Amino acid sequence: MRFVDVIARKRDGHPLSREDITQFVTGVTMASVPDYQASALLMAIVLQGMSHQETAWLTQAMVDSGARVDLSDIPGVKVGKHSTGGVGDKVSVVLAPVAAAAGVVVPKMSGRGLGHTGGTLDKLESIPGYRIDLSIDEFKHVLRTVGASIIGQTATLAPADKQLYSLRDVTATIESVPLVASSIMSKKLAEGSSALVLDVKCGDGAFMKHVRGARELAETMVAIAGHSGVRAEAVITDMEAPLGRSIGNALEIVECLETLKGAGPADLTGIVKHLAARMVVVGGLETDQNAARRRVDDALSSGRALQTFQRMVEAHGGDPRIVDDYSRLASAPGHERLRAPRSGFVTALGAEAIGRASNALGAGRNRLEDPVDHAVGILLRASVGDSVKEGDAVMELHHRDGRGLDGALALCRQAVTIGDAPPPRRAKVLGEVR
Repeated sequence: MRFVDVIARKRDGHPLSREDITQFVTGVTMASVPDYQASALLMAIVLQGMSHQETAWLTQAMVDSGARVDLSDIPGVKVGKHSTGGVGDKVSVVLAPVAAAAGVVVPKMSGRGLGHTGGTLDKLESIPGYRIDLSIDEFKHVLRTVGASIIGQTATLAPADKQLYSLRDVTATIESVPLVASSIMSKKLAEGSSALVLDVKCGDGAFMKHVRGARELAETMVAIAGHSGVRAEAVITDMEAPLGRSIGNALEIVECLETLKGAGPADLTGIVKHLAARMVVVGGLETDQNAARRRVDDALSSGRALQTFQRMVEAHGGDPRIVDDYSRLASAPGHERLRAPRSGFVTALGAEAIGRASNALGAGRNRLEDPVDHAVGILLRASVGDSVKEGDAVMELHHRDGRGLDGALALCRQAVTIGDAPPPRRAKVLGEVR
């Protein structure tokens, strides 16, 4: 069939067949479908949407474009985790060892962060020596001996996704739930997990700004997993303000360690415990959320989760001494405090503006090849709902020789709202899709 007929069918609002979708993905991978035709179909999908069945076929075709990781020889139940990303989102770094200490095997392949702040890999690479480029055999060895491993995505997994994303990035076709969901899930299904827990962020600092869109994305990804025979759940979590109190790679690693030691911020700790309990349940280790939560609490309070993190760092070639000696992590020479312009209550800390401020300091990147300064970032000295007096520190910006400081300060001022009364409390877990 001529590919132009496939484009016309979707343009006119008709569903695509599995053969149409396979022709599309194979054509993009093998360069037999030219970019202008692939872009035309992507735009038609943005405008007309796709059913869950079409999206599942698209995801499967993208998985089939590359290799799959076979984890069948790793003892235990393998439960993957994915987050759609946000400002200060350090959940994966804490969650993987917590879930592993609770009995779940956690294989995780992550990408690098673009835009707001560094991604999971950037945070881990702020640990001296930590290797994210393990081979699949090394990855499996760490999973077998430690129970958790976080590495970079290999080029052989869902290569069609990389090519399609490059086209979407320059054709205004990024914001489409079926395309976003298939991009995420093609890589997660290729990782070899038998179950998945998805953290869909919602709010100012997230891709999805409103609960309705976040739920649509969550439902689509869970449906894709179901079509592929993988048990999955999604949790919709708040990203109106940054998560925790640290934004920036080494700063976030310190906060992760404090959380593993039982002294982390309440919002981060709560989300980690909730997600870890769901991983225990979808993995079949417990059938009851309360029993799963007790298992997770014990993994943290006993110190096993912290020990698991330390062993994972060492297995990846990192310096395990950072667990007890934070001075081994990079630190920025300059500190600048942003102070409250008036007394009152902090009613908003705009996550997107704070993320952009962190990026201006050098903690994130705008292009994949951009360098990241692991030391710089922002510490929140007040949280939403806190009372402050005029002149109190609201944020502390860690910078290197003033690089990006003026712009970062302007963005942080824009992010802070102080009112006369405390704001309504916003739940951190906004919904679930099971």
